[in-house]
Amino acid sequence: MTTTSTPPTSLPPTSGTPNAARASWVPMIGLFLAQVLMSFNVAALPVSLGGIVESFDVSPTVASSAIVTYGLAVAALVMVGAKLGQRIGWLLAFRIVIATFAASALMMLLGPSIAWIIAAQAVAGASAAIIVPALVALIAENYHGPQQATAVGSLGSARAISGVTAFFLGGALGSLIGDWRPVFVIVLALAVSVFLLSFRLRSDRGDRQVQIDVVAAVLIGLGVVMLTLGFNNLNAWGVVLATDGAPFDLLGLSPAPVLVLVGIVLGQAFFIWTRRRMRRGLTPLVSLDVLRSSRERAAVYAMFVVVLLEAALNFTVPLYIQIVQGRSPFDTSLAMMPFNLTVFVTATLVVRFYRRYPPRTIGLVGFVLTTSALVWLAFVVSNNWETLPTILGLVVFGIGQGALVTLVFNVLVTAAPRELAGDVGSIRGTTQNLASAVGTAFAGALLVTLLSVGVGRAVVEHPELPPELVAQVDLDQVNFVSNDALREVLSGTTATPEQVDAAVELNEAARLRALQLGLLVLGGLSALALGPASRLPTYRPHEIPDPSPEPTD
Repeated sequence: MTTTSTPPTSLPPTSGTPNAARASWVPMIGLFLAQVLMSFNVAALPVSLGGIVESFDVSPTVASSAIVTYGLAVAALVMVGAKLGQRIGWLLAFRIVIATFAASALMMLLGPSIAWIIAAQAVAGASAAIIVPALVALIAENYHGPQQATAVGSLGSARAISGVTAFFLGGALGSLIGDWRPVFVIVLALAVSVFLLSFRLRSDRGDRQVQIDVVAAVLIGLGVVMLTLGFNNLNAWGVVLATDGAPFDLLGLSPAPVLVLVGIVLGQAFFIWTRRRMRRGLTPLVSLDVLRSSRERAAVYAMFVVVLLEAALNFTVPLYIQIVQGRSPFDTSLAMMPFNLTVFVTATLVVRFYRRYPPRTIGLVGFVLTTSALVWLAFVVSNNWETLPTILGLVVFGIGQGALVTLVFNVLVTAAPRELAGDVGSIRGTTQNLASAVGTAFAGALLVTLLSVGVGRAVVEHPELPPELVAQVDLDQVNFVSNDALREVLSGTTATPEQVDAAVELNEAARLRALQLGLLVLGGLSALALGPASRLPTYRPHEIPDPSPEPTD
């Protein structure tokens, strides 16, 4: 059985007549702001990283667990969330989870410990697990034809503009007020606004007969959790051999790679079980019809890679500027502004190229740009992020990123009929948030591992650092610290001023080297995505017949 995909510029028409009356855009404002709400929350976390580390006296990798937890919760629960939305009604489910998202913002504002912050993001992620598929389903229910295509495209723009405003406002408020929390007042205000605007959306009753495949839900939920925990703890528990920080070991083997392997196996079991259930005519947790063709699968692979790269960069730059250089959140927002602005502009304007170039061409060009930009940054990046070569690299990466995020989402959404809108939303949510969680965890583990190797090698090459000083600093627990913080640690040891200067210089060189190698590895991952991108559709809009023609009287 084959399926025909519709062009990425329009969804399958669902209106009753070709000349159906245009619906009001006021309800769409609420859906647009709901996407802004989720994206703003996620973008505000990296720029708040330094403040969270300082407020709760934890390491950057522990603070990044809040980011990982959000993505983990969404990815693990979004498929169940899609079925819950179908069962109780999308509008009712949407209002409930917007309220719980507001509660998570209050937890961020009032939380007295890092455990509260992580728990708040777990609540936000669980809420987003229903918001993500609800957005696609509510657009399908409230808008049709060209309006529907415009509404779908606006979600990509909302995600991009959220990154710009979150980094700018988070940095400005953090610098002016001296606290990272006020940015989450905006998250709370957005949640309240979306809740009020939801009363303009068309109401639906839901379908109590919709069944939730519990076995599939357990398989995909546990699979996502295992994958994310495994990646997130590669550094703390060991990449191969178990470290002292590992909760247990398997004949000396670290549990982190084992969890990753178990997660992959559970994911495969989920697909096997779902295919078997669909063959028997039973309701699956998510319909795999949305991934039936290689084009849609390629779009999912491309989406995973591009979101992973974005998450890794959004973690790496704030980590380096705030933690290593000891600069303010506003400096971070300024450093990321070229990237975020470029992503927003490109995501908004790339739809103009859809009628001239097929998705495959745009996808391949996008990944060539992201690969080239990351490799370029690996060679030109320095301790000063305001240099022209660095800004140029961020801009080029933003162009590729903005084009790809909008493209792959449109290819996936417009390939499915209206009745599978919720399933498309759940696939999108699982892919994006798993990629975001894995990207953040992978970047943290990669950079710290590279730093540990670099510092260990540099110590061997610098005999002016005596063994007793190395033992006092404890190189088995290497992490990213600023020069001032390292000097403070060394001040409590027997190190001479000359040895302190040597250690600081060694640390500075090792940090920069780790950053450069990390960017180079990310560039390699981007290059690997050229394979999936080459399998994206090659059609143009005028070449595709309407796959679901309206019945005539």
